This record gives sequence, C-alpha cells and structure tokens, in this order.
Amino acid sequence: MKKLLFAAMALALTGITFAQDTETTDFKRWQVRLRGVAVLPDESANIGIIGGDTEISNTVIPELDFTYFFTKNIAAELILGTSKHDVNTKGSDISAVGGSKNANVDLGSVWLLPPTLTVQYHFFPETNFKPYVGAGVNYTIFYSVDQGSTVKDVKYDNAFGYAFQLGFDYIITDKFFINADIKKIFLNTDVTVDASNLATGLSIPADVDINPLLIGIGIGMKF
Repeated sequence: MKKLLFAAMALALTGITFAQDTETTDFKRWQVRLRGVAVLPDESANIGIIGGDTEISNTVIPELDFTYFFTKNIAAELILGTSKHDVNTKGSDISAVGGSKNANVDLGSVWLLPPTLTVQYHFFPETNFKPYVGAGVNYTIFYSVDQGSTVKDVKYDNAFGYAFQLGFDYIITDKFFINADIKKIFLNTDVTVDASNLATGLSIPADVDINPLLIGIGIGMKF
C-alpha cells in the first residue's frame, strides 16, 4: 500500500509540474494555517509473552501547516505538530512475575512528531467555500519516552505511514479564512519493552497500530 501511494504521489507531482507550467492566472500560491487538533488514536497491538492489548490516550494540540498551490486546484500541504500520549497495556498476563492474569501495565508516556506531506485537490477555487481532499505520506518520530514506574525501558521504532484527508477552507477576506480538516493516518510501529527489572532478561515485543484520527479547526492566511 505504501509503495503504491509513493508511486501515485510521484505521478501526481509530474502532472502538477506540467499543470503549473500551463497556469497563466496570477493568484496567491501560499497558505499557512494554525489549527487546534484533537488526536484520537485507534490503537491495537499484538503483544508477545504477556498478551493483551494496548491503550493510547487522546490529546489536543496546536498544529501548524503550510500549503503551496501549484494550480488553483492542486496543492501540497506540510503538516507540523507534536503530541504526548500516555500508554498502557490492558488484559495482560503478568502472573509469571507475581502479578495478575488480567493486568493493565503502565508504560508511561511518549511524544510523537509526525510530519505529514499530502497532495490535495481543491474544488470550487472561485467560491468562498472551498472543499478539498488529499492523500500523502507520514514519518513519525518517537521521542522523550518516559517508561513509567513499572518497567525498565520502552523503545519505539520510528516509522513511515500514509494519510488521507478531507476538509474545507471558508474565505473571510482576501487574505484570511477559516478551516476545518479531518485526517486519518495509518501508522504501525514496533515496540520493545525492557522488563528485566521484573524478571532477568525479560524483553517483551509488540507490534502496535496507532492509526490516529486528527480532527482540526483553525484559521489561515494566504500570501
């Protein structure tokens, strides 16, 4: 799926270059938006040794994005934001180390930095109400991991994902507009939990789908 998306984006950018060369009408090509975004993970996990599933907290963050219009309809958007999430397992069997057979294990918290680049198609460029759709790629960096008080360490692998979006801009003045946007990011990461403080050499692998839904509203400026 990711390879197909990369290929589609490359083909789209080739077409965009041609379209830009043939665009003769002058217009503001840059937009910047500031949004408040609810980050809602749709998490699931395959956890080795102890089993169970994962829980990742929701959060609300500020987000900044930049958009460049190749034509009045076709644009590319770069999304910048970072979010902190609390993480734990649920329904895990830790009876081998003296715990419950149905335990929730605190795995502390982690910050995610997920820059995302999408190619968009904007409908009705001459009207005040401008809906759009988009698709693109994401690379998520996990940092500032706090493993909590239960285990010794937690490691998250940085990972590529892919994104789909829909939204609209509503023009207020020649320069300013309001925006609403929904994105779905499909993101999978490998996680390794060092629990050697509970049992000698105990390392717990997990394959985790985060797959957050991002719901945002904000203001923007054209220039």
